[in-house]
Amino acid sequence: MNFERGYIDVVLVPSGLLIMLTYHLFFLYKYFHQPLSTSMGYENNDKRIWVAKILQGDNVNRGLGVISSNTSAAMTLASISLTLSSLIGVWIANSPSKSFPIEMIYGNTTPSMNSIKYICLLTSFLLAFSCFVQSARNFVHSNYLLSTPGASDKGVVKKVERAVQRGSEFWSLGLRALYFALNFLLWFFGPIPMFVSTIIMVVILYCHDFRKSESDNLHDVLLLS
Repeated sequence: MNFERGYIDVVLVPSGLLIMLTYHLFFLYKYFHQPLSTSMGYENNDKRIWVAKILQGDNVNRGLGVISSNTSAAMTLASISLTLSSLIGVWIANSPSKSFPIEMIYGNTTPSMNSIKYICLLTSFLLAFSCFVQSARNFVHSNYLLSTPGASDKGVVKKVERAVQRGSEFWSLGLRALYFALNFLLWFFGPIPMFVSTIIMVVILYCHDFRKSESDNLHDVLLLS
């Protein structure tokens, strides 16, 4: 029993992280090779169409409002991530060696293992903060490009599309860093909740990240264009 309590983290936690990493590697492969089969690739196509339509007409002000909303959302999540990182840092510095009753946790509860949990959680929030800041930076850059006189030129349109797409990609990376942070947070209650949450999260992400067949997506793209 003591062996199981002490080493169950060594089995379940790496297994959960491996499942998450394998899923995201598979998602990246599909995103780069079959983008329209993923929700991110399909949304990027919608954004390219949106940028082209905005710059073709007199809807620049509307487009600036949409980009500003995305920038505000990215900065809000960046602030939340930084605040949580600061709180975790203070918690690490001032918390006792046992933050939770041992009876509540089935797994390794040594101070060294708790330190690893804190570091993993802190790293996830800092990574999320960095991604949201980069997302806001790209959205701000696209704001400048949209408001540039003569922005309907083909070269400028490509720059706006690239900036909006990069902002969306960093936004998605920041959200996924928060998903990892949720798993690490549940690890404080034991490796079993962490592993179960990983399985549930992968199932939910699969339903969210992948669309119907690519042929149907191409048909939708033709309708949009």
